[in-house]
Amino acid sequence: MIAVNARATFGPHEPFTAFDLERRDVGPTDVLIDIAFAGICHSDIHHAHNDWGGTRYPLVPGHEIAGTVAAVGSDVTRFAVGDRVGVGCMVDSCRECDNCRAGFEQFCRQGDVKTANGTDRQGKPTQGGYSERIVVDERFVVRVPDGIPLENAAPLMCAGITLFSPLRQWGVGPGTRVGIVGFGGLGHIGVQLASAMGAHTTALDLSLDKREDGLRLGAAEYFATSDDTVFTSLADSFDVIISTVPVNLDMGKYLGLLDTGGVLVLIGAPERPLEIGAFSLLRNRRSIAGTLIGGMPETQEMLDFCGEHGIRAEVEIVDADEIDEAYRRVIAGDVRYRFVIDVSTMAAAA
Repeated sequence: MIAVNARATFGPHEPFTAFDLERRDVGPTDVLIDIAFAGICHSDIHHAHNDWGGTRYPLVPGHEIAGTVAAVGSDVTRFAVGDRVGVGCMVDSCRECDNCRAGFEQFCRQGDVKTANGTDRQGKPTQGGYSERIVVDERFVVRVPDGIPLENAAPLMCAGITLFSPLRQWGVGPGTRVGIVGFGGLGHIGVQLASAMGAHTTALDLSLDKREDGLRLGAAEYFATSDDTVFTSLADSFDVIISTVPVNLDMGKYLGLLDTGGVLVLIGAPERPLEIGAFSLLRNRRSIAGTLIGGMPETQEMLDFCGEHGIRAEVEIVDADEIDEAYRRVIAGDVRYRFVIDVSTMAAAA
């Protein structure tokens, strides 16, 4: 076993403390990664606080991982020591079902193995990236382009692929009119991606507080949805709208923004069931869809695309002792736009 320093929480709303974590030995197809940075995703907070139920403690969260290869197994062919790599939301799947064979491991028929708060194929709980090292099968490791600093790459492993996948799935490209609802940790990457794909990209946020950032990162327009007149002036204006916010939208208003054949894609999961009037869908032949992250081939495609177009997450770097404060700030919406943990501080006194 490989002993590493980590930070764990031992119960809902309990503070993070130093934790001695053991990783499995490197197997034939495994990659040992020295983690440099681990992003803080809002879903980390939900798991840590047991908001969704099912959290097993002690919990080491973290599924936005960037670092360098420290060792490889005897059968590894895709990576070598020193390579810059990343790990996202999953670390295994059945690998045999139709979805896995097609590269859609996120939709594995048997369920993928989550990087943190999951159960591996041996029945053991998984622990994530708030730790110095991790061992992952090479199939679930991706290469980080040289042009993306590791601290800016870490959030792409979740936030980046979560936006890239629906943009690709619904054919976003030159001439497409795209709306991104919510300009935060997800939305600020979505604006960059959609713009780089050639779409006319509009940011839709509650206020205009981040308008300057939105325009700088590629939005052609930026509107405050707290102004009801926006829904009239932008009616029938979009081909694709992606909602990144985990709240219940007024579906009639947002569907009214879609032109003929338009789709509203939900990647933020509201707590309550959706309320939808049928005529909001019938008019203009609109639809609502949802999606998760992407599979491993698509995740690598996303990183390569980001490297080619200079796309990266905008981050604030925090020490391991600042995780609890970072959580409080995320909940308060006080971050531009993603916290990442400097994992070199894991060994510091808690």
